[in-house]
Amino acid sequence: MTDDLSHLLTHLGEERERGFDAVIPPIVQSGNFAYPTVAAMRATVQHEFERPLYTRGYNPTVAMVRRKLAALEHAEDALLFSSGSAAIAAAVIAFTKAGDHVVCVHKPYSWTKKLLVELLARFGVEHTFVDGTDADNYRRACRSNTTFFITESPNSLTFELQDLRAVAAIAKEKGILTLCDNSYNSPLFQNPVELGIDLVAHSGTKYLNGHSDVVCGVLAGPAAHMRQVMSREFMTLGAAPSPHDAWLLMRGLRTLELRVNRSAENAEQVARFLEAHPKVKRVHWPFLESHPQHALARRQMKRCGGLMTIELDAEDEAAVERFCDNLRRFLIAVSWGGFESLQWPVCALKGPSGYYTDLPFTMVRLYIGIEDPALLIADLDQALARM
Repeated sequence: MTDDLSHLLTHLGEERERGFDAVIPPIVQSGNFAYPTVAAMRATVQHEFERPLYTRGYNPTVAMVRRKLAALEHAEDALLFSSGSAAIAAAVIAFTKAGDHVVCVHKPYSWTKKLLVELLARFGVEHTFVDGTDADNYRRACRSNTTFFITESPNSLTFELQDLRAVAAIAKEKGILTLCDNSYNSPLFQNPVELGIDLVAHSGTKYLNGHSDVVCGVLAGPAAHMRQVMSREFMTLGAAPSPHDAWLLMRGLRTLELRVNRSAENAEQVARFLEAHPKVKRVHWPFLESHPQHALARRQMKRCGGLMTIELDAEDEAAVERFCDNLRRFLIAVSWGGFESLQWPVCALKGPSGYYTDLPFTMVRLYIGIEDPALLIADLDQALARM
């Protein structure tokens, strides 16, 4: 653990002298704030971005976490939202208007896709999905009205990467704003701002919180951009987190480095075991040499997270279900990023909703938590034997 990162995660912005010198900062669990004079209130109203007036806007507990998150992403400022989808939606809505065109990587997070296809399309914002494994596809998709690029590297199911530096260079050449969903990597394994990306989003629910007890989102970037988002989309749409959720996120950040590195170490052992197993056709994990973008992953990412997808050598869905139902140390659940290992079979979400109908039923996404990796491997081995 570096001294700078240790300070950032456990001390930065906490100003203990303002919180009764408590080692753990108290929660400012208040919806509004009082002022001794009219003049004092007037001054706060004029500076609501950095002073407490109403917790939907600025809250001292939330502000502590914002400062840490901005520093982690090497950004000037950050906003904390009530969910990751709220953070992404606010960013795209803030910097697009009717008649604009957005280029987005193919197979993004499902709610990012819904934002473009089902919401913004109703208001005259056009979109194109591209294969992001070739950065030039972003250039080819550009029109005279293209104003925004969305990346997600890697994505969270099949783990295709985009060359963020190359995509950012194309965007800057054309005056286009860029956003990267960096949830998979956490700020410890990838910093899109350092690669030229303008805005970085996270589902804080995942690695940043790391305890499976909070839903929240993060948007980081230039201070002027964050002020614009806060003054309009953030305040108007009201997607503010509670002070208690912000405090829980701050609690999670204290162990972030320990957790993500343990998850990454475990994931490599599990991925290599699964890749060698005769009942597994393929393992999607960017740090395996067999991944088609392995070289880019090694260049762009410091380490690889604990999320992977396997394709089973299964004849039918019943075989996939036998594998999943026989796992004892992998909970069947959506999301990821906590202490516990999880499984998420694609076949569970096929149906009337139309989700993932283009993906093989043999796919199972695994999140590798921080348990003993030998126990996880033994569990996978016995479940594969029963498939």
